[in-house]
Amino acid sequence: MSVIENDEFKLHLKNGQQAAPQLAEITVGKQAHSALSPIVLTGLVRLTELVLIILSGALVHGFYLSAIADSVWMYYATILAVAFATITFYQTLGLYQTRALRTPASQGLRLSGGLSLIFLLAIAVLFLLKQGDAFSRVWLVTWFSFTLVLIGFERICFNIITLRLTRAGKLDRRTVVVGASEAGDELLQQLTHETETDLRIIGVFDDRTDLRVPDVIAGYPRLGTVTDLVEFARHSRIDLVIFALPITAEQRILQMLRKLWVLPVDIRLAAHSNKLRFRPRSYSYIGSVPVLDIFDKPIAGWDVVIKLIFDKIVGSICLVLLSPMMLLIALAIKLDTNGPVFFKQKRHGFNNELIDVYKFRSMYVEMQDDRAEKQVTRSDPRVTRVGRFIRRTSLDELPQLINVVFKGNLSLVGPRPHAVYAKAADRQYDEVVEGYFARHRVRPGITGWAQVNGWRGETDTPEKIQHRVEHDLYYIENWSLLFDIYILAITPFALVKAENAY
Repeated sequence: MSVIENDEFKLHLKNGQQAAPQLAEITVGKQAHSALSPIVLTGLVRLTELVLIILSGALVHGFYLSAIADSVWMYYATILAVAFATITFYQTLGLYQTRALRTPASQGLRLSGGLSLIFLLAIAVLFLLKQGDAFSRVWLVTWFSFTLVLIGFERICFNIITLRLTRAGKLDRRTVVVGASEAGDELLQQLTHETETDLRIIGVFDDRTDLRVPDVIAGYPRLGTVTDLVEFARHSRIDLVIFALPITAEQRILQMLRKLWVLPVDIRLAAHSNKLRFRPRSYSYIGSVPVLDIFDKPIAGWDVVIKLIFDKIVGSICLVLLSPMMLLIALAIKLDTNGPVFFKQKRHGFNNELIDVYKFRSMYVEMQDDRAEKQVTRSDPRVTRVGRFIRRTSLDELPQLINVVFKGNLSLVGPRPHAVYAKAADRQYDEVVEGYFARHRVRPGITGWAQVNGWRGETDTPEKIQHRVEHDLYYIENWSLLFDIYILAITPFALVKAENAY
């Protein structure tokens, strides 16, 4: 649906006020900052139905055939085989797409028919294997009926959940198009008529600023330049960027990608109007529109869930186990100097969002540098006696477990969050390293690949921050849960031999 009907937006276009933060609030609102991946939602449905089929078969067996012990393994083998076969067949029938979850009534025949066919096939297999007499017909019929009722009820529940998430915009794939040319107009019209996607088109950006670029393209507003898009994405969730440019515009595409690759978004190049054709397997599709994949979100779908669960569980365990040590550190800080135990500092988080990071206070209160404009050096007079020890051993970072467990704006492992005004050789980090903000495509962490490789502490030269960023980007591109576990395991050993932390 077009957003051009918004009167406040029309006024901004008329007055030429296209500041990205204001437009972000006007066009998509604050509610766009959180989302649930459809992949995760449909995965939960699969898992739920697998459990229901297995559970219903086991319950019916337990109530009706609990006294029969000699063929239990045959019953449970059949239950598992039927459960996995049903989920696989439902997948083939397209019953694990979000549109199927929105309309369970229209999918009811497929659900019941698919289940019936799997049970009939199971009976046929048992007959061919001459095992039909070994199974109770009452058990099979009761199991089938009970499973059908459970899945029907489960689908109604997921339908309610899906519709609420849809109304809240949490399942939308928020999309912008780059390119206000005829190709962009054609692409927008095609995407508007696609009914099998979860796209919500926000608007159009173009790197040109002259009069050739209209304010409205196919009913969607032009929101600014590609530079504006980077700032726009900092203030409102954008999931997908589609380039509506010919492949031959290589230089323009490369120039824009150098600006956009720092964002945690999927980037695609539309191939609907290109005369140059590749093999069908070279394309992915948005509905029926062919696109070429340029960049993907580094951590998405189930990976986000796995990393979050890992952070919460392991973070909570660490917080409990380390709480005695944290109490001793807090007591030492209180006995050493006057002032609060904790120190809170603004730092860059995921997608450049400003977050409050907690640390144990390591400086004298009157000498604290909240903005971190001056880096701590060896024998720095601002650092207290206790502060020198906890900074050297990184024990001052322990309160960041609060960020991980309760705030959720830090991860156990990830690029370290830098202070907003931190500098290397009197220059802001983003001025020293091209693409510096690409390290913010994932949530920052308490420890990271750069830290365990010795790149922690003072960054008094451009080379030091360059090496940090290189290691951070390597971590982002090669993330896995095992990689996180490995970094956590070697972190204590890396801290022992650290030389750059003061």
